[in-house]
Amino acid sequence: MNTYIVLFRGINVGGNNILPMKPLAGLLKRLGCEDARTYIQSGNVVFNIDEQSKANLAKRLSDAVLDAHGFAPKVLLLTASEFSTAITNNSFSTEDGKLLHFFFLSEVPQSPDLEKLETLKLPSEVYELKDNIFYLYAPEGVSRSKLFAKVEKCLGVSATARNWNTVKKLSSMVST
Repeated sequence: MNTYIVLFRGINVGGNNILPMKPLAGLLKRLGCEDARTYIQSGNVVFNIDEQSKANLAKRLSDAVLDAHGFAPKVLLLTASEFSTAITNNSFSTEDGKLLHFFFLSEVPQSPDLEKLETLKLPSEVYELKDNIFYLYAPEGVSRSKLFAKVEKCLGVSATARNWNTVKKLSSMVST
């Protein structure tokens, strides 16, 4: 049995792509996902399943949401080990978990525009790219951050971001 963390991208934002968590948990159960636990409305789920292929499982999840809700969200799947590595590789510490963000990338960027990232960042912002995770510490918040809004474009890969509070909560859900 494998433990996965699924991060749905772009759901329940601005009244679009509405995907309530309780029906989502039921949908996952019908797909063979055991002990599916959701966290907040932004599409965070921890579950167990025998499936080995992340690519096949991600497609099955997206297709199932399309069939049930009429849209196919981007799905990023991480194993418990990959999620733990993302936490371990974080170089930043912060008291305010809303200021540190983990961008989980669909793949390792092959030619990230690091110069553009530098020009976009505020003087107070610090970032680091490690494999398929982009870490951003934004002490002035993300609403003022041009960098936050342009990470995907600069890296050239699909991404979904979660703040440190969410990452810690998902980690605790994996452990239980």
